[in-house]
Amino acid sequence: MSQTIQGNQVKIRAAKLFINGEYVDAISGETFDTIDPATNLKLTTVANANEQDVNYAIDVAHRTFESGVWSKMAVEERAKILCRMSDLILERVDELAMVETLDVGKPIKESRGFDIPRAAWNMRFFAEMAKYMVHEHYDMNKYMSYSKYAPAGVTSLIIPWNLPFMQMTWKASAALASGNTVIVKPASYTPLSAVMLGEIANEAGLPPGVLNILTGPGGTVGTAMTTHPHVRRISFVGETTTGKTVMKNAASQLIPVSLELGGKSANIVFEDADLDEAVKGSIEAIFRNQGEICLAGSRLLVQESVYDKFLEKFVAAVKQIKVGNPLDEETDMGALVSRGHLNTVDEYVQIGQSEGAKLAYGGKKITTLGDGNFYEPTVFYDVDNKMRVAQEEIFGPVIVIIPFKTEEEAIQIANDSIYGLAGVVWTNDLRRAHRVADQVKSGLLWINCWYVRDLRTPFGGAKDSGIGREGGRHSFEFYTEAKTVTMKL
Repeated sequence: MSQTIQGNQVKIRAAKLFINGEYVDAISGETFDTIDPATNLKLTTVANANEQDVNYAIDVAHRTFESGVWSKMAVEERAKILCRMSDLILERVDELAMVETLDVGKPIKESRGFDIPRAAWNMRFFAEMAKYMVHEHYDMNKYMSYSKYAPAGVTSLIIPWNLPFMQMTWKASAALASGNTVIVKPASYTPLSAVMLGEIANEAGLPPGVLNILTGPGGTVGTAMTTHPHVRRISFVGETTTGKTVMKNAASQLIPVSLELGGKSANIVFEDADLDEAVKGSIEAIFRNQGEICLAGSRLLVQESVYDKFLEKFVAAVKQIKVGNPLDEETDMGALVSRGHLNTVDEYVQIGQSEGAKLAYGGKKITTLGDGNFYEPTVFYDVDNKMRVAQEEIFGPVIVIIPFKTEEEAIQIANDSIYGLAGVVWTNDLRRAHRVADQVKSGLLWINCWYVRDLRTPFGGAKDSGIGREGGRHSFEFYTEAKTVTMKL
C-alpha cells in the first residue's frame, strides 16, 4: 500500500482491505473509485467490502482477541509496539500528508504540520498512559476489594472523512492500548491514509488480526459492524442522524457506544476582548480545513458595542485567505471533499440570503481553479439565530455573525441550539470568562483560544452532539470492562 513520491506527485496504489495482517481484495471483487476533490479526477480504486467481508474480519478479530496474543500481552509490550507505530508514522509524515491532502482536499501545510504529527502523538500518548493507569483498592474490616480493567473485546471504529488519519489514530490507539482487537471503517470519500496504517502496524510488529481495516459503504459495512454479536464496543464520529442509527443498531446487541456527532458551536466575542486576537482565532475556528470540522465556531456572536469594528476587521482578514491548490504550501483553504458537498454548502448560502441574512463576503463557487470543489470563504452578518443557517450544521466555510447586547443574551443565544459540542469565549474579564464557560451547554469550551487539546481531558458533546466521553482515563474506561474482586482476609 506504500505510495511513491516524486516532487509533489504521488503514485497512488489501489487500496485493499486489511484483514489478519494482509491486504486482500473484497470477497466480491468489487471496487469503487476515490476522487481528488481539487480536480474531481480519480485517484485510485478501493476495495468495496460487503457483509461477508465484515463477518470474516470480525471473526478474525474475535479469534485473535480470545487467543490472548494481544489482549493478554503485558501492557509494557503493547506500549512498545504502539510507540513503534508512532515512530513509523513520523518517518512517513511527508507521504501520509500528501495522501491525506490528495484524498481530503485540505491544505498540505495542515496535513504535514498538524494532522499527521498529531496522529503519531495519539499513538504514543495512549501507549504510554496505559502503563500508568491506576486500579482501585479498598479495605473494609475483614475484606479487601480491588478493581480490574480488562479489554472489552472486538471494537468497531467508524471514522469521518474530514480528518481521517488523525481521527482513526485517536480512536484506535486507545482501543489497542487497552488490549482490544479493532475493526476500522474509514469514510468512503477518504479511505487512503487509513488503509496505510495496516502497513505501519505490520512493520511495527502488531500481531495479525489485532487491527483490521475495511473500506466500503456505511449502509452495508457500518451496519454489519454495529450489529454483530461479537462486537463489544462501538465508537462513531459523524453526523447526528447517522449516529442515532448506529445507536439503534448497537441496542439490538446491547453494545456500549461512544458517539461524537454534529456541532453548531457559538464563538462569543465580548466588548472587552482583544479584538485582533479574537479575529485571528475566529478565522481559524471556521475556515480551517474548509470549515469541515465538527468543532468549528460556526456561529459568531459579537457584542453590539464592538460589532461594527469587529465586523470590519473580520471581513478584512477573510479577504486575505488564499484559496487554492491544496498541495501549494501557501494555500490556506483547499477544496471541499466532494461535488455533492460543494453543492450542499452553496444551497445553504442561497437559503441564508433568502432568509434575510446579509452577505459581507464570498457566497460563490470558485470556477477559476479548474474543476475542483472550491468555495469562497463566506461571511453572513446581522443573522437571526432562528434562521436555518444559524441552526443547521453546514460543515463548510460559512460563518454567521449574530449581534448581542448583554452577557445573558449571549448565553441564551449560544444555548438556543440542538447541538452542544463546543464553544469559545473571547474576553479579558476573568470572572465573566468562567461565568459564561459554566453556563454554555457544551462538552468543550475554550477561553481566548480554539482547538487546543490536552489528550488527558474528556472529549465529547452534549445534546445532539453526542454521547459519552473519550480522552485520557475516559478512553480507557470506555474501551475496558471494569470488574470488582472482593476477598475475605
